[in-house]
Amino acid sequence: MLDELDLKILRTLQQNGRTKRNELADQVQLSVPSVSERLKKLEDNRIIEGYYTKVNRQAFGYDILAFILVMMDSSKHYKDLIKHVEKHPHILECYSVLGEGSHLLKVCVKNTEALEKLLSEIQTWPGVTGTKTTYVLSTIKETTAINIQ
Repeated sequence: MLDELDLKILRTLQQNGRTKRNELADQVQLSVPSVSERLKKLEDNRIIEGYYTKVNRQAFGYDILAFILVMMDSSKHYKDLIKHVEKHPHILECYSVLGEGSHLLKVCVKNTEALEKLLSEIQTWPGVTGTKTTYVLSTIKETTAINIQ
């Protein structure tokens, strides 16, 4: 069970994942070893799943961000799809979804030619019967932070 100090630590880290332990300790009025112990418990219990650096994709020439809805003929090809997704460097995220399609992929590529190549590749994967692509024009909000009460 998380207490208010754990929640305060989590809120702070969601705003700035590079907050130093001594700064966290000052904010929650604990010692640095106590904060370190709490962080270890939060990590061990998978409350904190990782620490990330967000890189500007366009600085590396990745101008296209898109979402690809994948339709499959059955779930018997699920493991094949996961293997392809996990090894593909241009697929950033993959979600199993209900409704139209079975999986939603967030992809990042350099140009339309690369997107076309990726789509062609995905459409050859076992069980894939079709795709629908949504091209991102601009990003209004993008965050990994959740509302912690």
